[in-house]
Amino acid sequence: MARNPSPVRKAWRSLAILGGLIALLAGLNTLGAVAFNGSWTPKLALDLEGGTQLTLAPIVEGGAEVSQDQLDQAVAIIRQRIDASGVSESEITTQGGRNIVVSIPGQPDEQTLARIQASARLEFRPVLLAGIPSADSIETPTPTPTPGATDAPADSSTGSPAPESTDGATPAPEPTESGAPTPAPTPTDASDLAQVTPELQAAYDAFECGSIDSTVPAPEDEPLLTCESDGTVKYLLGPVEVTGADVADASSSIATTQQGASTGTWQVAIDFDDEGTAAFGDVTTRLTALPSPQNQFGIVLDKRVISAPVSRVVILDGNASITGNFTQETAKTLADQLKFGALPLSFETQSQDRISATLGSDQLRSGLIAGLIGLILVVIYSLIQYRGLGFVTVASLLVAAGLTYLVITLLSWRQGYRLSLAGIAGLIVAIGITADSFIVYFERIRDELRDGRGLSGAVETGWKRAWRTILASDAVNLGAAVILFLLAVGNVQGFALTLGLTTLIDIAVVALFTHPMLQLLSRTRFFSEGHKLSGLDPKALGAVYRGRAQFKAPVAEAKSRVGATREAARRQTIAERKAAGSTLTVEAPNGIPPEVDETPTPRKGI
Repeated sequence: MARNPSPVRKAWRSLAILGGLIALLAGLNTLGAVAFNGSWTPKLALDLEGGTQLTLAPIVEGGAEVSQDQLDQAVAIIRQRIDASGVSESEITTQGGRNIVVSIPGQPDEQTLARIQASARLEFRPVLLAGIPSADSIETPTPTPTPGATDAPADSSTGSPAPESTDGATPAPEPTESGAPTPAPTPTDASDLAQVTPELQAAYDAFECGSIDSTVPAPEDEPLLTCESDGTVKYLLGPVEVTGADVADASSSIATTQQGASTGTWQVAIDFDDEGTAAFGDVTTRLTALPSPQNQFGIVLDKRVISAPVSRVVILDGNASITGNFTQETAKTLADQLKFGALPLSFETQSQDRISATLGSDQLRSGLIAGLIGLILVVIYSLIQYRGLGFVTVASLLVAAGLTYLVITLLSWRQGYRLSLAGIAGLIVAIGITADSFIVYFERIRDELRDGRGLSGAVETGWKRAWRTILASDAVNLGAAVILFLLAVGNVQGFALTLGLTTLIDIAVVALFTHPMLQLLSRTRFFSEGHKLSGLDPKALGAVYRGRAQFKAPVAEAKSRVGATREAARRQTIAERKAAGSTLTVEAPNGIPPEVDETPTPRKGI
């Protein structure tokens, strides 16, 4: 049996990879729909599906007025809570300088409603243990040990040695002479490791950051299992020693030295009231003398650590500063969280209404019609311009559409993504991006055919030239999508997500479907012989417009018209050539230079 050419094997391998990818995505969606309450259709955002609108009225302790800064911070906290619940494309705004309006797609569950209405809680707790979350919770690189760390087992986010006890817990009590176990030692303060019982140590070891429920308040007099707000570090914290109500003010500024010179780095300054000054002085006095990580205190907002600074000096005047790798934005964010994190606010639901999606449905219909018209125009253009190759364009667009649908549905199930009208606009724009890649590839192939290559060689050489152009073009689109997603908010992020997603899918489809299909089609008689309907007719491709109503003759036609003249010129003797003043450069009857053979016959006698 004859062995298949290498390009054919590569083509079938690429198609197999694409088929496996489609099967994997389809299988995951099927698993979600059958076993995990997923769906075969993407979830729709607020502007397309409608949802629930809550109007919340803040209730202030003592009946004081609510400032705009407090409302803005409350909006930020509510947004974090909704995002943590997996709901996307929500809208949270203030109304009349007094109320907060929360619009959520679909029908929220009771836990989401409770999370929205709960009061924020800011607490200062001492760190007992700190480490990397379990592999099931988050994947993070192993922290780099600090300079001078010993070879003892590291159990903190800084890589410092763990406590002397190997398991981080109080040793099991020894039995007394009467046979009864000795009672566990009573903790002397909030940093005492006697609080870390074997049961608490086991719970800490198995703790996952995704299991935090901010709707249930944590007891202030008991240890707390929690994580950094970004999920990179998990903590076991002691009881609350200072509350957010003890923070009088917080601000961000450029740090200065004792001589007043600027250090060029940002810091967060905290001012405590009288009660907080005394409590914080006791805390820093104790923590400063302890080893890492017990010399840290966790600042907890809604049961998540927003910062865990190290206590390096004793602070007795109530004026503390937090320094680190802050930017102006991150320093201001932390200062606002400290200043308004313990808002003396609770929320009363004034109204809960169902939002109609009538306007969104009309816009969705208009958007789909616009996308369909654009798709039809692309198909018509492809069939007119590329004939048989146009069907490759249509098939590639169908494959890209299928992949996009499966990926968006999977994101909707796993990440709570909701498809908005802006996201659909990104999908419509992707039609032009995908068609552009096909046009670049087809034109490269036709250029190679004009140069006299066979179809198989033109497919491979054209691919090498087109692939670089396609990658450069898609890299620009992907870069724009990433920048939009990182800098924008709301619906613009939905547009950026679908634009970036379809750009990546375009690269995959061109590499794993379009190119392999042309590798296989170039072996068929219909395309290899240049049928008039194939889009690869050599005569048609040779008629390239040169300007001034002149066309370059097709390669095959030019050779046939000048063949006899060239042969006659080769048969001339040297004397005849001198007499006629002729050379081997022969012009065609219409005055256009003929194509030069790749292997010209040696010219004897010159």
